[in-house]
Amino acid sequence: MRQADEQGDRMKPTALLLLAMPVLAAVTGTVTNQTSGKPQPNVSVTLFKVGSGMEPVQTVTSGPNGTFTIDATPEGPHLLQAAWQDVTYNTMLAPGRPTTNLTLQVHDSTRNPQGVDAAQHMVLIEPSDASLSVTETLFVVNSTQATFNDSANGAFRFYLPAAANGDVRITISEPNALIPFQRPAEKTGQPDIYKVNFPIKPGETRFDIAYSLPKSETFSSRILHKTGATRLVAPQGVTLAGDGIESLGPEPRTQAQIYNVNKPEYTVKITGAGALRSAEAAAPAEEENNGASIEVIQPRLYDNLYAILGLALAILAIGFILMYRRGSPAPERRK
Repeated sequence: MRQADEQGDRMKPTALLLLAMPVLAAVTGTVTNQTSGKPQPNVSVTLFKVGSGMEPVQTVTSGPNGTFTIDATPEGPHLLQAAWQDVTYNTMLAPGRPTTNLTLQVHDSTRNPQGVDAAQHMVLIEPSDASLSVTETLFVVNSTQATFNDSANGAFRFYLPAAANGDVRITISEPNALIPFQRPAEKTGQPDIYKVNFPIKPGETRFDIAYSLPKSETFSSRILHKTGATRLVAPQGVTLAGDGIESLGPEPRTQAQIYNVNKPEYTVKITGAGALRSAEAAAPAEEENNGASIEVIQPRLYDNLYAILGLALAILAIGFILMYRRGSPAPERRK
């Protein structure tokens, strides 16, 4: 009896150690093709451990009925990536989240751009004593259930003024993205037209195009998309004038002036200098000077319903621009 008790005592620490170790559960699920509405076989599914980087743990292929099984998960957060027809689809698995009976969604890829349209295009113009900074934000909506992916011609194309010398930064936020990321812009066979090889998935994808030009009193550009409104944004203290643009009035919080563009090619004359302030920076000064007040929109904005809707969309887009600019300033122009 004493010997059995001694053996039991020696086994207790081992048992406690085993109980304290994390349980490495299997990851199971089904890959579903949202284009066909059916389970999708032959999809490459990779589990990544998320830390300072992306460390692949295991890769499997979905079976005939779309199911997959990965033996074990690492500690901490991890990510599942499904690769189908040259496009990847990510699903984040936070600690404590179930790892069984998951559903991964993929889409068939197409080179047909039908159903992929620009919804809103904002061009922020910020002149200074040294340069002219431009940030364009373009929202593209894919209303189909297929991913538009044209690596030869570029799923996304835009005009870049020659004075930028090709120095441009592209930041992209795709549907259900974990974080925005960057992609390079490539020249096309057309002068000053660049392409971005990036698949446009169903839903809304946002492209931020940031570049710097030499100091100038004018700004010229071209609009390549056939749908969606284009708005120019000028910070407080800056005014724009030119053929084919009309004022929609100020954005209430930042007092930035918003202009509608009516021509595919335009040139505006720039007067003044300034940078867009965030609403948080503008609000304290207004409250200190005026106290609490009700914002009044100028009556002329009610003359045209489309102008009102355009201004509302522009105000929302300005908020996106401000959030983007907080973390990543515009690139400096190459010498």
